[in-house]
Amino acid sequence: MEALLEPVFVFKLNPSFTSKNPYTVHFPNLPKIPSKPLVVATCCAGTPSPSPLLPQDSDQNPLQLSPDRTRDRRKVARIAWEKLVRWSRSWRSKAKTDVLERTKKVVVLGGGSFGTAMAAHVANRKAQMEVSMLVRDPAVCRSINENHFNYKYFPEHKLPENVTATSDAKTALLGADYCLHAVPVQFSTSFLEGIAEHVDPGLPFISLSKGLELNTLRMMSQIIPQALKNPRQPFIALSGPSFALELMNKLPTAMVVASKDKKLAHAVQQLLSCSHLRISTSRDVTGVEIAGALKNVLAIAAGIVEGMNLGNNSMAALVAQGCSEIRWLATKMGGKPATITGLSGTGDIVLTCFVNLSRNKRVGVRLGSGEKLEDILSSMNQVAEGVSTAGAVIALAQKYNVKMPVLTAVARIMDSELTPKKAVLELMSLPQVEEV
Repeated sequence: MEALLEPVFVFKLNPSFTSKNPYTVHFPNLPKIPSKPLVVATCCAGTPSPSPLLPQDSDQNPLQLSPDRTRDRRKVARIAWEKLVRWSRSWRSKAKTDVLERTKKVVVLGGGSFGTAMAAHVANRKAQMEVSMLVRDPAVCRSINENHFNYKYFPEHKLPENVTATSDAKTALLGADYCLHAVPVQFSTSFLEGIAEHVDPGLPFISLSKGLELNTLRMMSQIIPQALKNPRQPFIALSGPSFALELMNKLPTAMVVASKDKKLAHAVQQLLSCSHLRISTSRDVTGVEIAGALKNVLAIAAGIVEGMNLGNNSMAALVAQGCSEIRWLATKMGGKPATITGLSGTGDIVLTCFVNLSRNKRVGVRLGSGEKLEDILSSMNQVAEGVSTAGAVIALAQKYNVKMPVLTAVARIMDSELTPKKAVLELMSLPQVEEV
């Protein structure tokens, strides 16, 4: 068999030689092949002989596996899947349910689309649980209590019977085991200061709000304890690719809860996770919050690209650059790179930048189409956090000495100091440097 590994050559000394019997080289140790003679390569003028190692012209697909190899491949896949299923079932059998059993009341601060969707989700987890929504709009409050609909955001989705609404903070917060904070970031400080006297110092706050406070550059993990004047207020950030409408429709969704308190993160995971909502845990609060805030700004940039009809190539390049900028800043602030490639980072960025259900992307599309920002915002009944967050992002970038060309361009457009067309020209003219 060693002879088969050696190169086989036959030389013709005369290029014009036409005999059918050129000089041959004999290998006495070569095994005999009864069906077909060994084809030997020749070094002579004219068309080279076909190689014995390459497939010849045939109607058969060279990538098609033999029946035996197909069966082996399927067996490997089946065994791997069965192992995964057994591991999953074993894990679920050990999962605790005591948090859900102990929880008697959850309060939701805010009556917007995502707050309403999460209120419905938690209420469906346990029929005996009281879910109280603290809303400021009396009409929404009556709609929820009398008809079990949030007429403003989900007029066609009936809420569970155990969801109620009130405009009285003391009533809503009394006896609550968990609090879901769904108030927009820019209004959170004043709102929380107004209800602080009714908040139990041990009440865990699960923040659904994504963004940065414009004047102070604070994240929700800083805003909530400072506004409540309680640095020990338990805090959890909930983030990930999740549109409120799809949560209401109980479509498969995956999110992450982040807290420096590992036990608290697992408790919230147990409270929220179900057959259609997967909840992962993380201790990287900074990474999760920064990714959630900056993806809104990047979504505006993605919308501008779509509104200007710049094509798919530019969209992909823009989002890739934006992901890098978010990673640069998050890691400088103490976040982990792995967080930025996870659900709260890449997952949320992909959803927000490529799907038109995103409020922030719709703002960008309209800007790219030539509309003025003031007209766009005045026509919306929901808050696009990316508009106000853009300026805060640039201040943070300067503080941590991070270059963020795409997100800086968005901030300039928000300030009406740069047109989308001019921004594209400037970005395409940036120095072409090594990718990092």
